[in-house]
Amino acid sequence: MGAAGRDFHNFNVFYKDDESYEVVAFTATQIPNIVDRKYPKELAGKLYPQGIPIHDENELTHIIKRYAIDEVVFSYSDVSYENVMHKASIVQSSGANFVIMGAHKTMLKSKRPIIAICAVRTGCGKSATARRVSHLLKEMGQKVVVIRHPMPYGDLVKQRVQRFETYEDLVAHECTIEEIEEYEPHIEENTVVYAGVDYEAILREAEEEADIIIWDGGNNDLPFYQPDIFITLVDPHRPGHEMTFYPGESNLILADIIIISKEDTAHDSDIQIVKDNIKKMNPKASVIDATLHITVEESEKIKGRKVLAIEDGPTVTHGGMPYGAAVIAARRYGALTLVDPRPSAVGSIRDTFEKYPDIGTLLPAMGYGQEQILDLEKTINASDCEIVILGTPIDIRRRVKINKPIIRAKYEFQELGTPRLGKIIKGFAAQW
Repeated sequence: MGAAGRDFHNFNVFYKDDESYEVVAFTATQIPNIVDRKYPKELAGKLYPQGIPIHDENELTHIIKRYAIDEVVFSYSDVSYENVMHKASIVQSSGANFVIMGAHKTMLKSKRPIIAICAVRTGCGKSATARRVSHLLKEMGQKVVVIRHPMPYGDLVKQRVQRFETYEDLVAHECTIEEIEEYEPHIEENTVVYAGVDYEAILREAEEEADIIIWDGGNNDLPFYQPDIFITLVDPHRPGHEMTFYPGESNLILADIIIISKEDTAHDSDIQIVKDNIKKMNPKASVIDATLHITVEESEKIKGRKVLAIEDGPTVTHGGMPYGAAVIAARRYGALTLVDPRPSAVGSIRDTFEKYPDIGTLLPAMGYGQEQILDLEKTINASDCEIVILGTPIDIRRRVKINKPIIRAKYEFQELGTPRLGKIIKGFAAQW
């Protein structure tokens, strides 16, 4: 059971060449345009000359009964414990075992040092932290390569190993908005990014040009590689989630360094809840107080205007955050009102609001394919707003033609007080 990422990785590193298993199918959720395709024979290996079909998760019970399935392997992330156990109950009542693989069973070992950036929920600030760690390592004279958690939504064979060094590489690989949001900020800082489907092949290529590799995780998933430094972010805007979402709590327990993010916009009482849970679950970890510092260009144009806030899609959908940098900027700089995009939403964007009814008064920047990008463009342009605040990591005007003025709200990782992240990393590096 997966979402075109962790599920493929679990298969590749554990089941692919093991003749004692027959993998009958993948089931897909969360991500559009994956269902009714195949995990291709070129990637599936010699035991699967026809490839492996990918079905909708809604067909799970039918698949279990039709093929007398023995085991269902849960292989996706950022899911509440309640939801995980609902899935387990469905599987068990259908006659199969419900399996969750151990963290170290699927972590590959590298000949280079690995620094893993993970989180307890989607939208904690992993990418900004990965960029900060990259900057610190470069200051230490290290050649850094980033490997990003998978987002293979296109031709899986072509996407087996992807290397991104320039914006032209993003175009050549036909990246979605979600992919560009993760890769482009690294490219802008002259850092090479790898991603794809086959994460052992990706690792071996990255090792040849890196002194140190940064694992830039997705959602709240576990790293695919055995880390030498394990960094986990927690979010005081969602206090308690660090202990109630899978597999985020595992990241909390495994961390060498825990970063409490977004503190300058969180309540003191919520920060304290998070700190108490850290002490309970991982008292040996180094804890860093930090924030995502928001800067806004031409902020004076916001006051008294009707604003459409566009936020990072995964953060406000399955990540469950009710707002992001754009909404904070609108409130901070005196917007007259936040415009609800629902009346202008079309196609897959309208479907997104129906699937995630708790999204706040904002527009998630969904763009998993060209059709959805066009739906996003139509929704923005039909919105009854005077100005758009863009709180995504990239300027989507490269992919979306917008007929309204745009202001960007950017954010960067910033430590608050001590200990400092650079000092802790240097302490680990001295042991390598």
